[in-house]
Amino acid sequence: MENNILLTTIIRNNSIKYGSRNALFYQKSDKSWSPISWAGFYQKIEDTARALLASGVKPGDKVAIMSRNMPEWTISDYALQMVRAVSVPLFASTSAAQAEYMVKETECVLFLVGEQEQYDVAAELMQKLPALRKIIAFDGDVKLSAGVASEYFSDFLVSGSNGSYDAQLQVLAGEASDQDLCTIIYTSGTSGEPKGVMLSVANFVHCVRIHDLRINISDQDVSLCFLPLSHIFERGWTFIVLSKGMTSYYLRNPKEVVDAVKVVKPTLMCSVPRFFEKTFEGVNAKIAKSSAFKQALFKWSINTGGKRFDYISNKKPVPFALKIAYAVANKLVLSKGRAVLGGNFRFMVCGGASLSVDIIRFFEQVGIHIKIGYGLTETVATITCLLDDDLNTDSVGKVMPTIDVKIGENNEIMVKGGTVFMGYYKKPELTAEAFSDGYFHTGDAGRLDEHGYLFLTDRIKDIIKTSSGKYIAPQKIESMLNGDKYIEQITVIGSERKYITALVVPAAMAFAELMKEMGLGNKSREDQVKEKAVVDFYQKRINEVQKDLSPYEQVKKIVLLPEEFTIQSGELTASLKIKRRVVAERFKEEIESMY
Repeated sequence: MENNILLTTIIRNNSIKYGSRNALFYQKSDKSWSPISWAGFYQKIEDTARALLASGVKPGDKVAIMSRNMPEWTISDYALQMVRAVSVPLFASTSAAQAEYMVKETECVLFLVGEQEQYDVAAELMQKLPALRKIIAFDGDVKLSAGVASEYFSDFLVSGSNGSYDAQLQVLAGEASDQDLCTIIYTSGTSGEPKGVMLSVANFVHCVRIHDLRINISDQDVSLCFLPLSHIFERGWTFIVLSKGMTSYYLRNPKEVVDAVKVVKPTLMCSVPRFFEKTFEGVNAKIAKSSAFKQALFKWSINTGGKRFDYISNKKPVPFALKIAYAVANKLVLSKGRAVLGGNFRFMVCGGASLSVDIIRFFEQVGIHIKIGYGLTETVATITCLLDDDLNTDSVGKVMPTIDVKIGENNEIMVKGGTVFMGYYKKPELTAEAFSDGYFHTGDAGRLDEHGYLFLTDRIKDIIKTSSGKYIAPQKIESMLNGDKYIEQITVIGSERKYITALVVPAAMAFAELMKEMGLGNKSREDQVKEKAVVDFYQKRINEVQKDLSPYEQVKKIVLLPEEFTIQSGELTASLKIKRRVVAERFKEEIESMY
């Protein structure tokens, strides 16, 4: 690979190539979409770089970014690389205590924030952390506090145009290297204190290159940026999107994604299993309320789509009669299903957690290809990804080009390659532990087949050992049960216990319907989940789904919870994985009641 290719150089070249063509779109307060051209985008990056120099930011300085998705996020990201400084992204919902740990450890000199909620957290930290010099707010509606060194991004940009920082910028551009530390992304995993993952510019450039070799993308594609940019998945994907000259739409509120896809009509998007699960539940709930004829038509269409899918996935020609049937099914039902998601998707990239095969199959039947992948923050996300014509849905994809994967002790997945991180910030012992012979220990268990496809079996750290000495992979059981339309979230319990139990969060829409049917609609959610008939209903459904598991793997008892696990409550990681240790501690009484 050619050395010293920089992400900023790629964007500069694109700004020359595409000029007045639209690079980004953002939503205004009236929900209309407003564009930024390629030339305008690069100009803003340079203006921001000059403003950073005007604020005294030097190479190696750390700058925190805590905001929902806005063009300013990415503009600042590239500008920091231009002045050889280091971004420290924080999730928009990060609490003041969590933020303090990360901003203090990295000694951030500036704090870039999105809206009022993030500004207030930053303002609180300004009193405690002497290294922090100033807060810069992206949104002009933020109320700045008197006595706190802060300004709006628009004013910040002007500060760089007052002095002559062009010469300084030229010198820094000449000294910039792909080995520069680009970002420190904190990852908590499902246990333990946060670790700062150090990623170089070269790590991201390599990520762009291997995706170019693996997936069929071009500057004609349109992507919707809705997952948090503070997470490696959307961040890495955004670098790929912009490096390829695609158009990217920035959605500030991820909860509006279902409405946004209908307007934006993206051709590509990265997403997490929850998006597909919610869409799947919504479609099924709607069909359940329709007439018997419509239900029958829907079922026939989906089955027809499934039969065609089987021929295609086995790389066999589709019979003529099935082609005719599919054309009818597509016109009457399937095209309408795709229209719910904008109608233009070529494929959607999915990672972050396992997705049930039933849900993958449903989307494939409708005609939307889900490209499953697997990776970690430490590997700039993607280690494996399905090929364009791959419908090998039991695996998490084929190992990416130039990436070396082997299976180590305890079936641990080990990775070596250009996307593997530089180490954990200020944690040399932890970094040393994470590597052996140049391979990174992922902490996940899996197997590779002879064609280079990876099959995940579990997170080694999450393996449950029962009191009878049996080893159980909880994620396998959770993934299986999560496919049930009545279940929103589930976490399996059983470490050092004599049998397996689970905490179950009911799926809101399906649960509300069920409560009406059971005549319990007038009771509170707290009371509903304790009703014996309701618990028995759930246990019966779980027993049906898990009947093929070994007896020691089966969930013997459950407790239904009235509230779902959230990031804000500290029960989910930022990538929506359940923090087992936190949940086990918080619901100690409920767990003990099952034993």
